[in-house]
Amino acid sequence: MKRRFGLLGLGIALLMMPVVAFAQASQRDIDAFAKSQLVYIATVRKDGNQSRSTPVWFTTTPDHLLLIETGPQTWKAKRIRRGSPAMIWIGAVDGPAFIGKAEITSDPAVESRIINDYPQKYLAARVGLFRPTQEKFDSGKIVALKITPVRDLPGFVNQPATPAPSLEPSASASPAAH
Repeated sequence: MKRRFGLLGLGIALLMMPVVAFAQASQRDIDAFAKSQLVYIATVRKDGNQSRSTPVWFTTTPDHLLLIETGPQTWKAKRIRRGSPAMIWIGAVDGPAFIGKAEITSDPAVESRIINDYPQKYLAARVGLFRPTQEKFDSGKIVALKITPVRDLPGFVNQPATPAPSLEPSASASPAAH
């Protein structure tokens, strides 16, 4: 009886977990990742408004999480460190958009994936320009960002200094209003 209640309690707890825990990339985003060389990323400023989007190199994991690297003192790193979500446009500033939970990670598997994938994807990294290395991660010159897609933002465009959408789908900040 005790075990049954434990499983029931676990089931209820799983159902009540935040939406972020069950997020995954949409097929639209998976297809766009496969065709794209860049993603554009914006974060949320302290005042709740969007930052300007910037193009960055990227790779993805087998379960379609987005991985990028950046300097630890960039605005995106500082904002993500304080809990900002990331707004992502795939391939172009007007490409498929989504909002995701962003985090700085020192996971060796994430760092290794970035180190190994970038030279395969980007000629400049292959010839040694802007190539991420384990030494750069270890010395703190770069940090790894892992972004978990939470929800698509159809038709969403980056408008710096305007309210950013929320991670929560029912929030009053609607992408259509931007």
